[in-house]
Amino acid sequence: MSERIIMRTGEALVAGGPPGTAAEPEVIIGELDGPVGTAIATLTGDQVKGHSRVFAILNTDIQVRPVTLMVSKVTVTNSRYTNILMGTVQGAIANGVLDAVRAGDIPKEKANDLGIIVSVWLNPMVAKADDLDHKVLFDIHRRATAQAIHKAIHNEPGIDWLLDHQDEITHKYYQMGLDGKI
Repeated sequence: MSERIIMRTGEALVAGGPPGTAAEPEVIIGELDGPVGTAIATLTGDQVKGHSRVFAILNTDIQVRPVTLMVSKVTVTNSRYTNILMGTVQGAIANGVLDAVRAGDIPKEKANDLGIIVSVWLNPMVAKADDLDHKVLFDIHRRATAQAIHKAIHNEPGIDWLLDHQDEITHKYYQMGLDGKI
């Protein structure tokens, strides 16, 4: 049996596709009999208009393991956006979770004992894109989910790396503000 995972956090940014297709999930992973399980139960039972919480599923009745709850970072007010979020992106996240199990980041024997909360960012511009490439959007969100889980499980980046590189890294939106571009 693998060690207990009380709570781990991770994030990833994957871009490179057409405008609006970038993914930036933030994940929390932990045992269902701990704080993550309590958070999943609480979030599921405390739905908020515009920020519905739904399980990641492969299809309408095939939920993935570990149980994964999606929480939107953006207030959802548009039915087209909802369909993309609760379709393409939901399926991508489910596949990213299974990719993390297949890669060994999540121990297979812990699949029924762990829970994941994925805070999902989907650019609102996708609701207006007539030529949205759902395959690209799916692939990017799938890869970002698996990367965020990997980073969470392996505590990446580590504190030594962060301390060694702190002064070399500037947040891109801070830098854009300095350059007068935002």
